[in-house]
Amino acid sequence: MKKVVIILAAIASLAVISCSNQKKSTSTEPIVSTGVSISGPDAIIYKTRGDYKLLVPVIMNDDKTEIISYPAPGDLKYKGKPAIPTELNDDFLLDNRGITKNAAFTSYTYEEYMALDKTPSKEELMSLIIDADPIDIMYNCGKRAAYQDEVNELNTIIQSGDFSNFRKLK
Repeated sequence: MKKVVIILAAIASLAVISCSNQKKSTSTEPIVSTGVSISGPDAIIYKTRGDYKLLVPVIMNDDKTEIISYPAPGDLKYKGKPAIPTELNDDFLLDNRGITKNAAFTSYTYEEYMALDKTPSKEELMSLIIDADPIDIMYNCGKRAAYQDEVNELNTIIQSGDFSNFRKLK
Protein backbone atom coordinates (compact mmCIF):
# COMPACT_ATOMS: atom_id res chain seq x y z
CA MET A 1 0.00 0.00 0.00
CA LYS A 2 2.86 2.34 0.88
CA LYS A 3 4.42 1.78 -2.58
CA VAL A 4 1.14 2.69 -4.28
CA VAL A 5 0.90 5.98 -2.35
CA ILE A 6 4.52 6.83 -3.23
CA ILE A 7 3.94 6.06 -6.92
CA LEU A 8 0.75 8.16 -7.01
CA ALA A 9 2.56 11.06 -5.29
CA ALA A 10 5.39 10.84 -7.82
CA ILE A 11 2.95 10.88 -10.75
CA ALA A 12 1.11 13.89 -9.32
CA SER A 13 4.42 15.73 -8.79
CA LEU A 14 5.51 15.07 -12.36
CA ALA A 15 2.18 16.35 -13.69
CA VAL A 16 2.50 19.59 -11.71
CA ILE A 17 6.11 20.10 -12.83
CA SER A 18 5.19 19.36 -16.45
CA CYS A 19 2.32 21.88 -16.44
CA SER A 20 4.37 24.62 -14.80
CA ASN A 21 7.26 24.22 -17.28
CA GLN A 22 5.13 24.68 -20.39
CA LYS A 23 5.80 27.91 -22.31
CA LYS A 24 2.94 30.21 -23.26
CA SER A 25 2.25 30.08 -26.96
CA THR A 26 2.98 33.19 -28.98
CA SER A 27 2.14 31.44 -32.21
CA THR A 28 -0.42 32.83 -34.61
CA GLU A 29 -1.52 29.28 -35.36
CA PRO A 30 -5.04 28.44 -34.19
CA ILE A 31 -5.24 26.61 -30.92
CA VAL A 32 -5.79 22.88 -31.28
CA SER A 33 -8.31 21.42 -28.89
CA THR A 34 -6.77 19.69 -25.90
CA GLY A 35 -10.07 18.61 -24.46
CA VAL A 36 -10.07 21.63 -22.14
CA SER A 37 -12.72 24.14 -23.07
CA ILE A 38 -12.13 27.89 -23.02
CA SER A 39 -15.11 29.97 -22.04
CA GLY A 40 -16.04 33.48 -23.02
CA PRO A 41 -17.06 35.26 -26.18
CA ASP A 42 -15.98 34.22 -29.64
CA ALA A 43 -13.68 36.34 -31.78
CA ILE A 44 -15.92 37.27 -34.71
CA ILE A 45 -14.34 39.17 -37.58
CA TYR A 46 -16.30 40.58 -40.48
CA LYS A 47 -16.46 43.04 -43.35
CA THR A 48 -19.44 45.18 -44.25
CA ARG A 49 -20.43 46.77 -47.54
CA GLY A 50 -20.37 50.24 -45.94
CA ASP A 51 -18.81 52.08 -43.03
CA TYR A 52 -21.15 51.10 -40.19
CA LYS A 53 -18.66 50.70 -37.34
CA LEU A 54 -20.09 53.58 -35.28
CA LEU A 55 -23.71 52.47 -35.78
CA VAL A 56 -25.75 50.31 -33.40
CA PRO A 57 -26.52 46.81 -34.70
CA VAL A 58 -29.66 44.77 -34.12
CA ILE A 59 -30.18 41.11 -34.97
CA MET A 60 -32.78 40.19 -37.57
CA ASN A 61 -34.48 36.87 -38.32
CA ASP A 62 -33.22 34.89 -41.32
CA ASP A 63 -35.80 36.52 -43.62
CA LYS A 64 -34.76 40.02 -42.48
CA THR A 65 -38.39 40.84 -41.72
CA GLU A 66 -38.23 41.11 -37.94
CA ILE A 67 -35.80 42.20 -35.23
CA ILE A 68 -35.21 39.29 -32.86
CA SER A 69 -32.60 40.89 -30.59
CA TYR A 70 -31.60 44.44 -29.75
CA PRO A 71 -29.71 46.15 -26.94
CA ALA A 72 -30.79 48.39 -24.13
CA PRO A 73 -28.80 51.64 -24.04
CA GLY A 74 -26.76 50.34 -21.11
CA ASP A 75 -25.80 47.14 -22.98
CA LEU A 76 -23.48 48.84 -25.42
CA LYS A 77 -20.24 48.67 -23.46
CA TYR A 78 -17.31 46.29 -23.76
CA LYS A 79 -14.61 46.47 -21.10
CA GLY A 80 -16.12 49.75 -19.85
CA LYS A 81 -16.07 51.50 -23.24
CA PRO A 82 -18.57 51.75 -26.10
CA ALA A 83 -18.61 48.35 -27.86
CA ILE A 84 -17.56 49.85 -31.20
CA PRO A 85 -15.86 47.15 -33.27
CA THR A 86 -12.07 47.12 -33.36
CA GLU A 87 -10.56 47.95 -36.74
CA LEU A 88 -8.33 45.27 -38.20
CA ASN A 89 -6.29 44.96 -41.40
CA ASP A 90 -7.90 44.79 -44.83
CA ASP A 91 -11.13 46.49 -43.65
CA PHE A 92 -12.01 43.66 -41.26
CA LEU A 93 -13.66 44.51 -37.95
CA LEU A 94 -13.47 42.57 -34.68
CA ASP A 95 -16.89 42.43 -33.06
CA ASN A 96 -17.19 43.76 -29.52
CA ARG A 97 -20.99 43.67 -29.34
CA GLY A 98 -22.16 40.14 -30.15
CA ILE A 99 -23.41 40.37 -33.72
CA THR A 100 -24.30 37.51 -36.03
CA LYS A 101 -24.59 37.07 -39.79
CA ASN A 102 -28.12 38.48 -39.40
CA ALA A 103 -26.96 41.82 -38.00
CA ALA A 104 -28.53 44.97 -39.41
CA PHE A 105 -27.45 48.52 -38.65
CA THR A 106 -29.64 51.31 -37.39
CA SER A 107 -29.02 55.01 -37.92
CA TYR A 108 -28.24 55.39 -34.20
CA THR A 109 -24.59 55.91 -33.31
CA TYR A 110 -23.32 54.26 -30.15
CA GLU A 111 -23.05 57.68 -28.51
CA GLU A 112 -26.64 58.63 -29.38
CA TYR A 113 -28.08 55.26 -28.34
CA MET A 114 -26.20 55.14 -25.03
CA ALA A 115 -27.61 58.58 -24.17
CA LEU A 116 -31.24 57.44 -24.55
CA ASP A 117 -33.40 57.38 -21.42
CA LYS A 118 -35.24 54.24 -22.51
CA THR A 119 -34.86 51.42 -24.97
CA PRO A 120 -36.57 52.09 -28.30
CA SER A 121 -39.31 49.71 -29.40
CA LYS A 122 -38.74 47.05 -32.06
CA GLU A 123 -40.97 49.02 -34.40
CA GLU A 124 -38.96 52.21 -33.93
CA LEU A 125 -35.69 50.39 -34.46
CA MET A 126 -37.08 48.62 -37.52
CA SER A 127 -37.89 52.01 -39.07
CA LEU A 128 -34.31 53.17 -38.41
CA ILE A 129 -32.52 50.27 -40.11
CA ILE A 130 -30.29 51.65 -42.83
CA ASP A 131 -28.98 48.31 -44.09
CA ALA A 132 -30.73 45.03 -43.32
CA ASP A 133 -28.02 42.85 -44.91
CA PRO A 134 -24.69 44.69 -44.49
CA ILE A 135 -22.31 41.76 -43.80
CA ASP A 136 -20.18 40.74 -46.78
CA ILE A 137 -18.04 38.15 -45.01
CA MET A 138 -17.85 36.86 -41.44
CA TYR A 139 -15.64 34.34 -39.63
CA ASN A 140 -15.71 32.81 -36.17
CA CYS A 141 -12.06 32.74 -35.08
CA GLY A 142 -12.50 30.76 -31.87
CA LYS A 143 -12.58 32.05 -28.31
CA ARG A 144 -11.16 35.51 -27.66
CA ALA A 145 -9.48 34.19 -24.52
CA ALA A 146 -7.41 31.80 -26.65
CA TYR A 147 -5.39 34.72 -28.02
CA GLN A 148 -2.48 36.34 -26.20
CA ASP A 149 -2.79 39.53 -28.31
CA GLU A 150 -5.94 39.07 -30.36
CA VAL A 151 -5.63 42.19 -32.53
CA ASN A 152 -2.05 41.51 -33.62
CA GLU A 153 -2.62 37.78 -34.02
CA LEU A 154 -5.80 38.29 -36.08
CA ASN A 155 -4.08 40.94 -38.20
CA THR A 156 -1.26 38.51 -38.95
CA ILE A 157 -3.76 35.87 -40.05
CA ILE A 158 -5.67 38.40 -42.15
CA GLN A 159 -2.43 39.48 -43.84
CA SER A 160 -1.61 35.84 -44.63
CA GLY A 161 -5.03 35.41 -46.24
CA ASP A 162 -5.39 31.92 -44.74
CA PHE A 163 -8.78 31.65 -43.03
CA SER A 164 -8.94 27.87 -43.35
CA ASN A 165 -8.79 27.32 -39.58
CA PHE A 166 -11.76 29.62 -38.96
CA ARG A 167 -15.44 28.82 -39.35
CA LYS A 168 -16.98 30.88 -42.13
CA LEU A 169 -20.34 32.25 -40.99
CA LYS A 170 -21.13 34.23 -44.11
